[in-house]
Amino acid sequence: MTRSSIDLNADLGEGFGRWRLTDDEQLLSVVTSANVACGFHAGDPVTMRRVCALAAERGVRIGAQVSYRDLAGFGRRSMDVPADELAAEVAYQIGALDVFAKAAGTRVSYVKPHGALYNRVVHDEEQARAVVDGVLLTGERLPLLGLPGSRLHETAGKAGLPVVAEAFADRAYTAAGTLVPRREEGAVITDPAAVVERSVSMATLGKVVSRCGRQVAVRARSLCLHGDTPGAVQLAREVRSRLEESGVRVEAFV
Repeated sequence: MTRSSIDLNADLGEGFGRWRLTDDEQLLSVVTSANVACGFHAGDPVTMRRVCALAAERGVRIGAQVSYRDLAGFGRRSMDVPADELAAEVAYQIGALDVFAKAAGTRVSYVKPHGALYNRVVHDEEQARAVVDGVLLTGERLPLLGLPGSRLHETAGKAGLPVVAEAFADRAYTAAGTLVPRREEGAVITDPAAVVERSVSMATLGKVVSRCGRQVAVRARSLCLHGDTPGAVQLAREVRSRLEESGVRVEAFV
């Protein structure tokens, strides 16, 4: 598979109060879509408003990065939240971010789960349905960004919501095409050269080498660049530069 264009997304607004984790301003000069923390795993009203304003200025699409209510664990701890409660919390997070997006002259264009919720809805049909129900509560047909073949995408498709397949250049993949859990050694790719090469392979060939050495198919319209890793901004610039040099057009999926 050869792809002529791809979206670059990053998790932004991941701070709280005086604490900031990501270099939002610099990353917004590279990415085409911004997954903005909505206050449940990170983020606060001031941060959300600031990132939305910056994204609007630069023509970057704004996505609501919804998560479990887990500030202390950065949304990376699995939680058993009743489906109706999770649906309400997803809608709440989208609505909160949309206020700031509209104030900046734009809107929330898509939704992406974060952390433990992202991984949970790959396999858990009930939690996936709750996320989809939360999106439907907003009254908008917002696309859901996530892993291809996930329960989330399957459920969203049945509900009439658009889905967007995502890949991760800096995460190790299993032979089944799923992400290696962060708790396992080697789950995160730290070699910048490897991340760049994997990005190009995913965008141009639709393939990546799994942890066991086998090539696996990766169908992605969007490539995630993590903003909370050392040297994230420079790495994002290198990825975008190499993609464009390889003839791949970098543009938002919506």
